Amino acid sequence: MSSLSSQASLFIKPPLHVLEVLGNAIVGGMETWVVRMVERLPAERFRVSVVCPFESALTERLRAMGLSVYILPMPDELAWNAVNQLRVLVESHRVDLLHAHLPNAHLLAGVAGRLAGRPVLTTVHGRQISLADLEMHRAVASHLSVVCRHTYLHALGLGVTPDHLTCDPNGVDTNIFSPRRSRGTLRRNLKLPPSALLVGFVGRLSMEKGPEVLVRAALLLRQALPDAHVVFVGEGPCRATLEAQIASLDLCPWVHLLGVREDMPALYSELDVLASTSYSEAMPLAIMEAMACGLPVVATRVGGVPDMVQHGHTGWLVAPGDYEDLARMLVALLLDGGLRQAMGTAARRHAMNHWQLDACVARLGGLLERLSGSRTALHHAQDPRDRDSLENAADTAGFLAPQPGAALNRAGTQFAANGLHHLPEEP
Repeated sequence: MSSLSSQASLFIKPPLHVLEVLGNAIVGGMETWVVRMVERLPAERFRVSVVCPFESALTERLRAMGLSVYILPMPDELAWNAVNQLRVLVESHRVDLLHAHLPNAHLLAGVAGRLAGRPVLTTVHGRQISLADLEMHRAVASHLSVVCRHTYLHALGLGVTPDHLTCDPNGVDTNIFSPRRSRGTLRRNLKLPPSALLVGFVGRLSMEKGPEVLVRAALLLRQALPDAHVVFVGEGPCRATLEAQIASLDLCPWVHLLGVREDMPALYSELDVLASTSYSEAMPLAIMEAMACGLPVVATRVGGVPDMVQHGHTGWLVAPGDYEDLARMLVALLLDGGLRQAMGTAARRHAMNHWQLDACVARLGGLLERLSGSRTALHHAQDPRDRDSLENAADTAGFLAPQPGAALNRAGTQFAANGLHHLPEEP
């Protein structure tokens, strides 16, 4: 019997080894999504390792989760040394598939994966396909996973074929992010009365997020509703500029910068409305989380946001940079508790029906397994001249430029995979 068990164990398929290659390691939406995805991939089917460009709180958290984390530089112009190190890592650790996030990670994973004969998947978290992502996709036939219909259509317009493209919307844990009755802690900490109305901004304090637009709207908000306050949750390069703007408009008593918070489900319950002022978005996690917590949202009409916020039903949409319209919509919601409740309930229902995180991870898991089936064909089809050509170029130039060379274009291997052959449904 023991002999039969030993023989049977030989036929047990080992977990698929996925190498997540992250182009950044800050506290941001992409990094948060990767952590949630890795936490939920079934361990019996997937083994995950991670490559990051530098040490950070994120790498500490990933190691605490029991993952192997490696540090490799990822500049826009790839160092050949990093490419070769990643290739060796892939081959020596028997990685089955590389999964990249952000263009610089796609460049590194694309070249190293091509040299090692492994399939490459990149998730495009932004609303448009970058030139670097497009060039690497064309060079190594990497699969593009986008998170909203806007990006899907953009990719098709650039010539990406449906068999190399899927639309895989983000998800949110609606058990963790859910409406809560308890509130008041944040108001007490900010020394505000229990009746104070709170508008929240959740995200990185950076130019593309448009935090200065909400500050300008806060000036109008204060004039209409002196009891209303605005809280910013997050950090970023614009913090000092934002502080100066707040001070110059004499808004310090009404606008509060909270920094990064770890208690987001509880914090959402303290807010009355979420404001999203981005100039560019695909499928922002903050909007998903807030709606799952039963909050109405006033957001800019950019990227995939119109597919998320149903105008007049779960919130309102405004033009990017239009702080006056933003203020008008915020005032209308803050003045009408019944409207806030109705929109918040509809928002929660929409999140429950469309953005379940388990379903999102299940879709991704199926995609990873499908793409890994192309590994054997890719390995045998590899042109041995690819590595020689790239290594010779690296010896001459000292680095691999982000625009792939002719040797990679020659290879042009197509993955044995079937992507979406129709327009993805509205998330």
